[in-house]
Amino acid sequence: MPKFMLAYHGGEMPQSEEEGEKMIAAWMGWLAGLGAAVADAGNPVGLSKTVHRDRVVDDGGANPLSGYSILIADDINAACEMAGGCPILNSGSGSVEVAEIHEI
Repeated sequence: MPKFMLAYHGGEMPQSEEEGEKMIAAWMGWLAGLGAAVADAGNPVGLSKTVHRDRVVDDGGANPLSGYSILIADDINAACEMAGGCPILNSGSGSVEVAEIHEI
């Protein structure tokens, strides 16, 4: 079965320890609900840099990456359906990009 990368963009950092615990619980619950479809739960990411031929920019591009996961699904539509339950979407400022991984 094909694998799909879920690239998370945006979202919000928790403002308190309690909010952080709730956020982690939401993510862990969502991932647990996906069961065997989770090939790599992934992680949040820190500062990103954009590498160009002649320079490196410290901005992470127009829509910086905030994390990733890798799922196994029948097709991209099924992966998108799974991504639809992602907690980052609850903030209103986050999105999930879904792309098939082509192994070579």
